[in-house]
Amino acid sequence: MKKLFFPLLILTFLLSAAAHYLHWGPTPEFVLSAIAIIFVAGFLGKSTESVAHYAGQRLGGFLNATFGNAAELIIAIFLIKEGLFDVVKASLTGAIIGNLLLVLGASALAGGLKFKEQKFNVHLAGQNASLMLLGVIALFIPAVFVKTEHFPETETMTLSVIVAGFLILAYIGWLIYSMFTHKDMLEDHVDTQADHGEEAAWSKGVSILFLLLATVMVGFVSEWLVGTLHVFTAKFGMSELFVGAFVVAIIGNAAEHSAAVMLALKNKMGAAVEIAVGSSLQIALFVAPVLVFISLLFQEHMNLIFSTIELAALAVAALIAISISRDGSTTWYEGKLLIIVYCILGVAFYLV
Repeated sequence: MKKLFFPLLILTFLLSAAAHYLHWGPTPEFVLSAIAIIFVAGFLGKSTESVAHYAGQRLGGFLNATFGNAAELIIAIFLIKEGLFDVVKASLTGAIIGNLLLVLGASALAGGLKFKEQKFNVHLAGQNASLMLLGVIALFIPAVFVKTEHFPETETMTLSVIVAGFLILAYIGWLIYSMFTHKDMLEDHVDTQADHGEEAAWSKGVSILFLLLATVMVGFVSEWLVGTLHVFTAKFGMSELFVGAFVVAIIGNAAEHSAAVMLALKNKMGAAVEIAVGSSLQIALFVAPVLVFISLLFQEHMNLIFSTIELAALAVAALIAISISRDGSTTWYEGKLLIIVYCILGVAFYLV
């Protein structure tokens, strides 16, 4: 399969480009773009893992989460440009619950089937739990106040921009706290050395080059995928909420899925948690707020008011993820529980 990866990557990317530029129709273009973005996201994951070999697991997990979220961010920018704010919010919701439930659940399940119990830094787990609660609270407050007090659009945007600004400040503070001032306290000391006895896939220079190339490829395929969403959802009778929260989110999360599960199978659960939970935190505390500011560059502006359904899904995902990960250890059974909750939410979203 490793030998076939690059030929399949190039083939699916070229077919997706042909479907877009030669106008093969929305259905073939959507299907080919969805397949292509999985391979491109896999390329992104492999590139990031190779860079992580030189940077260390802690920074590597952060890089994997960051570049893994490049797909969500780029897709969301194109959706904002099209004025599809509901799909953007649904895709952000789906990305958060997908990482907390599906990625973390799949990692814990796969790693737990190989190792009886997998441990990671309990201080990091506690800080992640607090930040998850902050993200949920920051999204709940604007929605409750705006819907209860019936704020006009100008006040809604003002509140959204202020809350978005505070969330970005919280995320920057977390980066300083976790990467500099309290770095040693949050590391898995056994498992965070830059060289952990494995060969990197490529040299440092090639890894960085491939990382940049993969990000550019994600940008192109994301734009092609977004261009077909509206027609595709109408044709198959799927709600924009379901497509945004599950279809787009699962496709965009492909990089995190592959990398986190592979690390869990190597008994590096700390790095897998860093990718899964760290990615969710990055979306809630940085990507979503940044998109609010980016929307100000366009004619129509996106607020930070999520629907009741989306808020309920985020709260449920955060609650069970905190309950399972806060003790700094996971088993296959806990992974299964996370996946079950994800499936329940998926059925509920589909029936909306």
